[in-house]
Amino acid sequence: MKRLPLKAMRVNQNRIMSKSGLFISFEGGDGAGKTTILEKLQKDLLLHHFEVVRTREPGGSALGEQIRKWVLNHDASIQIGNQAELLLFLAGRAQHLEELIKPALQAGKIVLCDRFNDSTVAYQGFARGLGESTVQQMCDLVCGDVQPSLTIFLDIDPLEGLRRTRHAFKENADPGQLDRMESEKLDFHQRVRQGLLHLAEKHPERICKVDASQPISKVFADVWKKVLPLLATKKA
Repeated sequence: MKRLPLKAMRVNQNRIMSKSGLFISFEGGDGAGKTTILEKLQKDLLLHHFEVVRTREPGGSALGEQIRKWVLNHDASIQIGNQAELLLFLAGRAQHLEELIKPALQAGKIVLCDRFNDSTVAYQGFARGLGESTVQQMCDLVCGDVQPSLTIFLDIDPLEGLRRTRHAFKENADPGQLDRMESEKLDFHQRVRQGLLHLAEKHPERICKVDASQPISKVFADVWKKVLPLLATKKA
């Protein structure tokens, strides 16, 4: 893929980036292509000599990765209620912020995060029925003033997203199975999408919706156009 150029870079990069980092989150339903786009964006930013940290939720720390195993596993002996699920995600986020995200931003790095608060509001608030306001307040309590400057919402119809996910399992000859979230019924994934669409409409200054059903090259080009103004502002 041809790399897209950075523009409006008139001031020394190191001096500007050392002042403060840049936090970009990526949201979308299962099969939207977040992992692929994040990998491509990280590679391009590194080629332009930015310091980049790519991470995910739950994850980003030893505790976060352990929580990831708990909340996504299929162990029938471990029952996780909706409220317990929410608290586990938030516990992982608290550790993620303290151990990785805050230090990276303070060091002037660009943090690319696969899922953040919006996923929690969409999955636990909307799809699990715990309520948008309640979940948002709990997210704000954990995160304080650390919020993404930009959120890329890769929007895709849940039917297509789940088809992609199952196809990936087949192509990779993966002997495992879909995780707890991926295994939910279609109406659950439709509620997740409605939650994310609602949040995108509510926060247009931060959340940019990109059509993830397009060819990956077009999706990435659209994402780059959303990211570029923030990079230019850092250097202007």
